[in-house]
Amino acid sequence: MRAHIIQIGNSQGIRLPKLLLEQTGISGEVELDVHQGGILIRNAETPRSGWDEAFRAMAENDAEDTAANLPNEFEKKEWQW
Repeated sequence: MRAHIIQIGNSQGIRLPKLLLEQTGISGEVELDVHQGGILIRNAETPRSGWDEAFRAMAENDAEDTAANLPNEFEKKEWQW
């Protein structure tokens, strides 16, 4: 896909087709990175992004480990608390 660089005030920019934005899921604030021969545009990561999923997975793993962490026979009889 080709696009033209256009004048936007004192800057320059490009118009991104709606279909391209929909296919990539890019919206709002973006990050720009310079790469050899081009510029990479991607969604800007927000602080703590992905934490909800990580905590949810951690909680599921903790629930599975709970039964394994119950006191065993040694802890019940021989260990002095």
